[in-house]
Amino acid sequence: MEALGKRAAAARAGRPPVSSRSSLERIGFELFARQGFDGTTVDDIAAAAGIGRRTFFRYFASKNDLVWGDFEAELVRLEGLLASADPATSMMDALRRAVVEFNRFDPAEVPWHRQRMLLILRVPTLQADSTLRYASWREVVAGFAAARTGRSSSDLLPRLVGHAVLASCIAAYEHWLSRADADLGRLLDDAMRQLEDGFGRY
Repeated sequence: MEALGKRAAAARAGRPPVSSRSSLERIGFELFARQGFDGTTVDDIAAAAGIGRRTFFRYFASKNDLVWGDFEAELVRLEGLLASADPATSMMDALRRAVVEFNRFDPAEVPWHRQRMLLILRVPTLQADSTLRYASWREVVAGFAAARTGRSSSDLLPRLVGHAVLASCIAAYEHWLSRADADLGRLLDDAMRQLEDGFGRY
């Protein structure tokens, strides 16, 4: 505990305390890159940020939550993109456009997003948490599919659409993470187009 206190004091002296969620995320990602996700504790992040443990928990409920960022706000944004889709556009075309726009990032943010997705997709201790987040994401897509098809979101077709769209996105992300020069938007667009085609051309 004494050593932790000294580290926290040194961190506070070296940089101003963080004042935003995004700043705390960056510090966490820097530590994850150096020490690994499992090797980094909440106390480590708080100390490096020049804040106390209690202050950390005002921003994030856990270390896992820091990796996901403001996930609830992102779900609301996805719902908004789908809600604004032209009713004359086909369901799959509307989903493709929304998914590509949802995953559009400022070039300066791309390296941080790449690190975020590396953690989400490759760190085993994050997988259980990821399952819950994926379920919430699928529900948004399934809800849109249900509204477009006049069915309940618990029916097979909307559920299938939710699972299939998520699987397409994950496949595109995994490919993007394996190639430094890949364009995420193009990969997502291509994956969704192939899903819409039903792989019939093969």
